[in-house]
Amino acid sequence: MKSILLIGLGRFGRHIAIQLNQLGHQVMAVDSREDRVKAVMPYVTNSLVGSGTNPAFLVSLGVRNYDVCIVAIGNDFQSSLETTSLLKELGARMVVARAARDVQARFLLRNGADEVVYPEKQMAKWTAIRYSSNHLLDYIELDSSHAMYEVSMPAHWVGHTIRGLDVRNRCHITIIGLKKDGQLELSPSPDLRLEAGETLLVLGLNRDVQKCFDL
Repeated sequence: MKSILLIGLGRFGRHIAIQLNQLGHQVMAVDSREDRVKAVMPYVTNSLVGSGTNPAFLVSLGVRNYDVCIVAIGNDFQSSLETTSLLKELGARMVVARAARDVQARFLLRNGADEVVYPEKQMAKWTAIRYSSNHLLDYIELDSSHAMYEVSMPAHWVGHTIRGLDVRNRCHITIIGLKKDGQLELSPSPDLRLEAGETLLVLGLNRDVQKCFDL
């Protein structure tokens, strides 16, 4: 469990708060708008109305005590930049800031952000990859070359074992899990026979996975 300071409670920040709550983390949520603060109260440990650009307010929060500070301000880049810079100046351990464009990311990284996230850009990429394929169900990018994919079971694989298919040597990919009816089995036995209706969790170079499953 981590202690997290979340500043900015628009749609993106609210969704972060909900997910962090489901993961069991302690969250202090902050926004300058009282209605947004009230909206996330069921999902966070504590919440306050205040501005991340106010140094005295940030000092009162004790930013050094949080494992991660997330700046999720989306509609005012100047405020996001000032908040990010102040957090780092006040000794925040880890600052993650939201960016909409590459130029914003560069400014944020130069002014205190340890990492930058692009929710719109990342979702656009996921959507393009997911819905341009007939066999791809999910996709998680690990770096510029590697990803984890959830793919439909190829019909000609049904009834064969993972060992018999020899996909690691033949396709240069690794099957790390099987999913059926919402149940996930990680690290399946190489002698397990694959069944119709299952989906595969595979890991590898993008070009190898795409070639193997004709994505």
